[in-house]
Amino acid sequence: MTEVSAIRISVIIPCLNERRNISRLLRELRSQARCSDVIVVDGGSSDGTAAAARAAGARVLTHPPGRGGQIAAGAALSRGEVLLFLHADCRFPAGGLAAIEAFLEDRPDCPGGNFRLLFDGDSGFSRWLTGFYAWLRTHGLYYGDSGIFVRRQVYRSLGGIRPIALMEDYDFSRRLERAGPTCCIAEPPLTTSSRRFQKRWPLAIFLGWLVIHLLYHLGLPPDQLARLYRSRRHAPGAGSQRRS
Repeated sequence: MTEVSAIRISVIIPCLNERRNISRLLRELRSQARCSDVIVVDGGSSDGTAAAARAAGARVLTHPPGRGGQIAAGAALSRGEVLLFLHADCRFPAGGLAAIEAFLEDRPDCPGGNFRLLFDGDSGFSRWLTGFYAWLRTHGLYYGDSGIFVRRQVYRSLGGIRPIALMEDYDFSRRLERAGPTCCIAEPPLTTSSRRFQKRWPLAIFLGWLVIHLLYHLGLPPDQLARLYRSRRHAPGAGSQRRS
């Protein structure tokens, strides 16, 4: 007998040129009985991402590139009582949707939360990042790559995801933390890709992270932050992965 979810979860996935990853992620989601509403918001991919998402049964929306705007557009079309935002290059764990439902049913005062995050790869830096992100979470800090979820009524009361050029996830998680005691699902954890750190110097990555956060809190406009972020990503030795 097919298990029926007491809480309907809408999964919203912003993406850009993620054909291979989106097909795999949608298979992982569709294998879970609780998966009923998946929205892929494509930022104008040239590699067939949108077609692959439709073939996998997702609703597909096209929107100008920019993760904040893409998420906001997908959320506006969603139907679930809970919204879950995922990055296309994550590995979503078996039982992940059931875990969200169980946490929210057991904790009526919980407005939302995220998953414990693991970084893939065998490098020492990937392992350090996993520990660093776990430490950040103890201080209430987390980002979109950890699978943020939120009750729809809370999402609306907070004004939703802001369509800003950078730090949209940090901005939203700060507001979500003020809405009540959030929860971090430790088991099962969510795995994210370390590809954006490839061919980049670990110290430069960490210092860049500090600089971006400092400038954000000093009030530098998100458009300027995004230009700085891109320039650091594409500097010599920084690799060439795109933020999607």
